[in-house]
Amino acid sequence: MTDSTHHSAIDDAQGILFGAGMAAFGITILTHLGLVTGQTAGLAVLISYATGWGFGPVFFAINLPFYWLGYRRMGGRFVVKTFVAVALMSGLAMVLPRWLSFAALDPVLGAVLFGAISGAALLALFRHGASLGGVGIVALHLQDRTGFRAGWTQLAFDVCVFAAALTLRDAGTVAISALGALVVNLVIAVNHRRDRYIAA
Repeated sequence: MTDSTHHSAIDDAQGILFGAGMAAFGITILTHLGLVTGQTAGLAVLISYATGWGFGPVFFAINLPFYWLGYRRMGGRFVVKTFVAVALMSGLAMVLPRWLSFAALDPVLGAVLFGAISGAALLALFRHGASLGGVGIVALHLQDRTGFRAGWTQLAFDVCVFAAALTLRDAGTVAISALGALVVNLVIAVNHRRDRYIAA
């Protein structure tokens, strides 16, 4: 580990705030359009659509069981950072719809924007030793242990979530949503590599 790749507490704080904020912005775009996504956030979106419960509280609650695995596999520091990121995202996702609105937003463009913004958000969190919990914890663990990229693990989970989404949304909406999820995973798969970026 070199000094040039070590993150200070301030570095981590801004990275986690940026990642959580952009992730919440991405979810605001997604839910405004009535689209779905994969990963743990996608499961929370589906539950939110099916029950009418807010995304923020559902997302926060879904992540609770994963922290134990995160602690055992990734350590206490990772879990604390991830808990903070999840809490920030959940809270911001609750208030952002009150602070911004979209007069016009094409669903296809919105899906691509969601994917790009969310991919960048996840990269920021990963590079500062955090994630958005859930599948992200499992994906990062597999990548660190086996080299199998986090993006591909998340993509496999996405397939299952999108299959369930077909029971709540029409095929056209799910297809547009899949575009957004594809962009997310491509951003992560291409850019998140231990041999390119290693930091504490």
